[in-house]
Amino acid sequence: MRKREHEYEINGDAEVAAGDPSATGESSGAATGNPLEEQLKALQAEKQELANTLVRRQADFENYRKRTEREKEQERHRGVEALIEALLPVLDGFDRALAAHGDAAYEEHRKGFELIDRQFHDILAKRGLVKIEAIGKEFDPNMHHAVDRVESADHADGVVLGVLQEGYLFHGRVLRPAMVRVAVHPAPVN
Repeated sequence: MRKREHEYEINGDAEVAAGDPSATGESSGAATGNPLEEQLKALQAEKQELANTLVRRQADFENYRKRTEREKEQERHRGVEALIEALLPVLDGFDRALAAHGDAAYEEHRKGFELIDRQFHDILAKRGLVKIEAIGKEFDPNMHHAVDRVESADHADGVVLGVLQEGYLFHGRVLRPAMVRVAVHPAPVN
């Protein structure tokens, strides 16, 4: 059926302008390709972009999880470290008490204190506390705190001769440096 004024054709249920090449599937000189293929390519590109986004988000989440676990572990170490720091004077007191009484009358008490001292050290060692070995070692300002210099020709310059107060490492970090006596060569007499 044709109308004179606008000349439309009725094609099924849709009206199509007569002479419109795009309406009949004809192309107007330039090949545009199949619209389904273009839509498929667009959907595939969108799918790839979403897959890449998912991979990035999963990696971000995994990094976040690892970082929070590391932070939790560090926080636990800080709590234990604070407790151990508070207990170090008690540990020092035990060490001084054991060194002070060499009297045979105190032998039974001494054995009990030695047992308690050993258990105390073992418990703290299991938590990450390590005593700094100093005697006979080269003085290290990161591990030792020199409080006395002793002139000695028998020892190399800078060797630790004695420990006045034990030093400790906690998980590889210096909790308290050892207070030490350090050997120095005597000054030459002029």
